[in-house]
Amino acid sequence: MNFSNLLIKWYLQNKRDLPWRNTTDPYPIWLSEIMLQQTRVAQGMPYFMSFTTAFPTVFDLAKANEEHVLKLWQGLGYYSRARNLHKTAQYVASDLGGSFPDNYADLLKLKGIGEYTAAAIASFSYNEAVPVVDGNVFRVLSRYFDIETDIAQASAKKEFAALAFELMPKDNPATFNQAIMEFGALQCVPKSPNCGICVFNESCAALQKNKVNQLPVKTKKLKVRSRYFNYLVVADENDNTIIQKRTDKGIWHNLYEFPLIETEKEEDFDCVSEAIQADYFKENTVVSMLEYNEKSILHKLSHQHLHIKFWKVKIEGTIENGIDVETLRTFPFPIVIHNFIEKDL
Repeated sequence: MNFSNLLIKWYLQNKRDLPWRNTTDPYPIWLSEIMLQQTRVAQGMPYFMSFTTAFPTVFDLAKANEEHVLKLWQGLGYYSRARNLHKTAQYVASDLGGSFPDNYADLLKLKGIGEYTAAAIASFSYNEAVPVVDGNVFRVLSRYFDIETDIAQASAKKEFAALAFELMPKDNPATFNQAIMEFGALQCVPKSPNCGICVFNESCAALQKNKVNQLPVKTKKLKVRSRYFNYLVVADENDNTIIQKRTDKGIWHNLYEFPLIETEKEEDFDCVSEAIQADYFKENTVVSMLEYNEKSILHKLSHQHLHIKFWKVKIEGTIENGIDVETLRTFPFPIVIHNFIEKDL
């Protein structure tokens, strides 16, 4: 039995029952594909259910305000995905009458949709014979065929896409694409795959050559930057606090946070208290200041490590535009701040 037939047979026996697999409607398929970029299925599923409940159609998502979208996305990370999702929904609803493009080339023109997502929607919704290439596909093909191409190189995607296209049964591209991704997710996993039970254990080149743990080859190392955030959790005499919106480009764009002092290293009480009085509370006297967490919380993003301290700052008088804790909870925050609010406030 050839590679594709064996793969599809495995898939039909082992596939997970996922809601976006029981439809050819491009809207839920698109939602799931955007959510599952950088996110495992188990983590993404509750978000998918929340979104499809809140926004059953692309028109509902288009009509929503951005803060509602970001609030529902809270905790999934890579928030530009949510903002692009919202903009694309508005474009599809207003300019395309609610209908997604029905081919790979036109899907690729939509904001936030790259080659992989366009291929997934085109094949799953419209059965277009276009291969998907994601981390799972790189891994399965590089191991099975013993391909040592560095997948960090731009040219690698073209090479693997050409191979996947050659293997793909042209009358059944959707099942093939689902199958190869599912096989990478469940069987041919990154670390310590169980090759003993693999349907390809007699034909996999990497297994024969004892190279499973060496493939795929990926050399590019991400440079990680450390940043030190001091969040000022202010309380006035009415127990009201203040927050601000992150409007700069970069992490957490359009999410909310407490007033922030960013420092070069982890700072102590004296340094932060001086900065607080100088920068933030010229109108109100600071009565007291305490650390909520003596040791910084380490919050890891793909390219940044954030060392976060929350400082409880009590001030005299009342804050202009202050909000109470109940109102505070309705805003979209980065998950590390959301967790602090739920646990410590």
